Amino acid sequence: MLKALRFFGWPLLTGVLIALLIIQHYPQLVGLPNQDVNLQQAPQTTKVQQGPVSYADAVSIAAPAVANLYTTKMVNKTSKPLFEDPQFRRFFGDNLPKQKRMESSLGSGVIMSPEGYLLTNNHVTTGADQIVVALKDGRETIARVIGSDPETDLAVLKIDLKNLPAITIGSSDNIRIGDVALAIGNPFGVGQTVTMGIISATGRNQLGLNTYEDFIQTDAAINPGNSGGALVDANGNLTGINTAIFSKSGGSQGIGFAIPTKLALDVMKSIIEHGQVIRGWLGIEVQPLTQELAESFGLKDRPGIVVAGIFRDGPAQKAGLQLGDVILNINGELAGDGRRSMNQVARAKPGEKIAIGVMRNGKELKLTAEVGLRPPPAPVANEEQQ
Repeated sequence: MLKALRFFGWPLLTGVLIALLIIQHYPQLVGLPNQDVNLQQAPQTTKVQQGPVSYADAVSIAAPAVANLYTTKMVNKTSKPLFEDPQFRRFFGDNLPKQKRMESSLGSGVIMSPEGYLLTNNHVTTGADQIVVALKDGRETIARVIGSDPETDLAVLKIDLKNLPAITIGSSDNIRIGDVALAIGNPFGVGQTVTMGIISATGRNQLGLNTYEDFIQTDAAINPGNSGGALVDANGNLTGINTAIFSKSGGSQGIGFAIPTKLALDVMKSIIEHGQVIRGWLGIEVQPLTQELAESFGLKDRPGIVVAGIFRDGPAQKAGLQLGDVILNINGELAGDGRRSMNQVARAKPGEKIAIGVMRNGKELKLTAEVGLRPPPAPVANEEQQ
């Protein structure tokens, strides 16, 4: 027995080792999946790409066109805390003595043209009785509001000074995630400040900030007072108007949002030419097509939005749209996202005719609607601030 083991042992061990080597290097020969990991190795090169050691040139180009804004407004305040007591007001009503109080706030603005037009945020100027514009060269003047658009949170101001340094406009369509971004503004009123970061994302929407959202996201530090300031690229060209931050503490946490120049310029031109932003309107309210609704309509795996409301005598009603209709496409563009589709309508000119494909009672219909003029948003009542 021992002699047999000695005779067969070495060949058996050798065979096992050879089998293990075959399995390790050629697993496919024995029906096992290939375990190779293919890694992409960077090519060896002595050339190292480096960014500029300073963005001072970009800042020197853009900074003179970014102004500090100081707004003031008068608010009413009751003169005695007792007057706020509900029981007291029950007997005396609202005919109570009041006193005026001045409130001030900070913001930033961008000089867009030598003629003195500035862009800033609507929330910076809303309700302001006076807007003081302080330029980087030390000049100060009073601005007047040409118009505003609460639905994009933009406002256009005008100042009357000579030799104004207008900013150079860049293309927001060409920016890429990872590009260097510089935010210039007046955070906390400390004076003009520049912060640097990158473009974190583009096309951000559904944030609940504005009606029309197409934000550039950046991690360049944006703080209170930066609103209405400039977001510029590494060459000092304007790519966006800083408008909001995402923060739980009120300070910068690396998530800031800017309105891209393409949208901001469209709004500014419309306000200057027409006194308001001209937008298309169908007069409908829509809701997403959920999986359950899609199955009930027989629209599995097909995008669409459901008509949830129709304004009386609006363009949609005149075109024959009905509650419960599923809009499949608008002018051939799939209607899978309600916000995107309504933005598509908003970009259409009033009087323009658009084709709407709908599903109704299992049948596809083609309707034609004449786009109307979107009515201005209802004004929000100003509450007294204590």
